Amino acid sequence: MEYFVELLRIILPAGLVLYGMYIIAVSFLKKDREGKLIELKTKNTDTVLPIRLQAGERICLLLERITPNNLVRRVNDGSYSARELHQVLLTEVREEFNHNLSQQLYFSDETWDAVRKAVEDVITMINRASQDLNQEARGIDLAKRIFQLSLEQKMDSITRALKMVKSEIRIYF
Repeated sequence: MEYFVELLRIILPAGLVLYGMYIIAVSFLKKDREGKLIELKTKNTDTVLPIRLQAGERICLLLERITPNNLVRRVNDGSYSARELHQVLLTEVREEFNHNLSQQLYFSDETWDAVRKAVEDVITMINRASQDLNQEARGIDLAKRIFQLSLEQKMDSITRALKMVKSEIRIYF
C-alpha cells in the first residue's frame, strides 16, 4: 500500500505537469494557426485588391465605351449605310462585352446583372433604331435615331450599372 501511495505522489504531479504542457502546446498551436490565417488573408487582400480595382476600371470603361453617344461617335464612318453601321455597332458592343466577361468574377451577382442589362439595353436600342429606318437610310440617319432614343430613355441602365460598380469598389476603401 505504501508503494502505491509513493507511486501516486510521483505520478500525480507528473500527470498534472504533462496536462499543463499539453494545454500550453495546444494554445500555442492555435495562436500560431490564427496568426498564419491572418497573414494569409493579408497576402490575399494585397494580391486580390489591385485585381478587383482593375476589374472595376475595366467594367467602367466598358460601360463608358458602349454608351450610345460614345459608341456612335467612335465607330461611325460617314460612308456607312444604316445597315452597315448597325452591324458594326452590334459587333463593337458584343466584342467589348465578351472581352470583359471574365470580370464578373470580381463583382456581386446584382452588379454583374446590372452590367449585363446595360449591354442588352444598348443592343436593344440599336436594334430599335435600325428597325425604325428604311432600307436606303444612311449611317448618319441611324446615328441620329440612336441619339434620339438615348435622349428619350427615362431609366438609363448604363448609369445605374456604373453606380453599382462604383459603390461596390468603394467598399474596399
